[in-house]
Formats: sequence, C-alpha cells, structure tokens
Amino acid sequence: MTDNRDLRGDVAGLLLAAGGGRRLGGRPKALLPHRGRPLVEHAAGVLRAAGCGRIHVVLGARADEVRRRAELPGCVLVDNPDWAEGMGTSLRAGLDSLAGTGAMAALVSLVDQPGIGPAAVARVLAAYENGTSLVSAAYAGVRGHPVLFGAAHWAGIAGTATGDRGARAYLAAHEAGIRLVECGDVAEPYDIDTEADLSHLE
Repeated sequence: MTDNRDLRGDVAGLLLAAGGGRRLGGRPKALLPHRGRPLVEHAAGVLRAAGCGRIHVVLGARADEVRRRAELPGCVLVDNPDWAEGMGTSLRAGLDSLAGTGAMAALVSLVDQPGIGPAAVARVLAAYENGTSLVSAAYAGVRGHPVLFGAAHWAGIAGTATGDRGARAYLAAHEAGIRLVECGDVAEPYDIDTEADLSHLE
C-alpha cells in the first residue's frame, strides 16, 4: 500500500543568516533592506512559500538587532556565537538545532541569494525521498543552493564544515550520491557580497 503522506513535512528549512557583511562595510546581510524589509524576512518567506513548514534561522552578526527588527513568526531563531569564524559554524549550529525535532532532512538556503525564489526551493524539496537523500539545486549543471541534506549525513557534514566552505568538502566526497535538480530556468544564484551587488536588492 502506498504511503500518500506528504513527505515534505519531514524536511526543515535551514536559513543561514549570520554573516557580518565584511565586504559591505560590516553591514549584516540579514538586515540589508529588500522590498522595504530586512533581507532575512524575504529569505525565510521564500522557504515558507516553497513548502517548508518548519524553519530554523541561524543568526550571528548583530543578532539582537535582527531579532528586534525582523518579523520571523513561527521560525526558530538559533544564535551562533562563532559566526565570525565562517559559514561552517552556522551550518553546524543549524544542524545541531534540528537534532531531536523529528526532522529527517534539512533544506539549507543562504540569506544573501534573493534571486533564488520559491520555485527553485520547491523543486529541491520535491526531490526529497528519505533521511539518506542528498539533493542540490544546479544552474546550467553547476551545483549551487539550496541544498537538501538527509539526517543520515548531518554528523558527517558537521565534522567537515569549517571556515566558509560549509558542506563543500562533504559534498565533493559524496558527489556520486547527489541528485542535481536544474533550477537555472527559474532562479539566479548570485550572492550579495559587495557594494555593487546591492543593485540586486529592491
């Protein structure tokens, strides 16, 4: 008998939003204005619109101010005191926060990629099968974000996530097992890293 349960409920959205915006004059990316609100609100809304019912948001730079200014109802806010050491620490903090929640996978997105909307995230989410899934968005065949990690991979990822490399080393070692989902027709994977990149924000 087929289980018609919506498996997407097993997947938690994990938004990494701790960066301090060093190349942006020390402006935290979570607080950059986009459509009149902090960018972190937009990014969390994308995960919600794509079908993530549970969302954990990792904060770091000026976390108290982000909590005051951003409206993130229903989100679990996770503080990463080691955010300055790189994105790897935020990924570890986020995965740790999901332990014991019943989530079978984490769909990881970055706060500074507003060109990736619900359509791309939903495609990656739809490719989830079980706790051993490894799924990545691809753009013209090149792996990008968001990335979905089944819970069976969390310990391995946490053990190799250092500096700003995040899960790169783990994914490289498990490349044969990654399901790529092409999203180049519905999203643009640019980052907001420099002053010039701010032109992408509205």
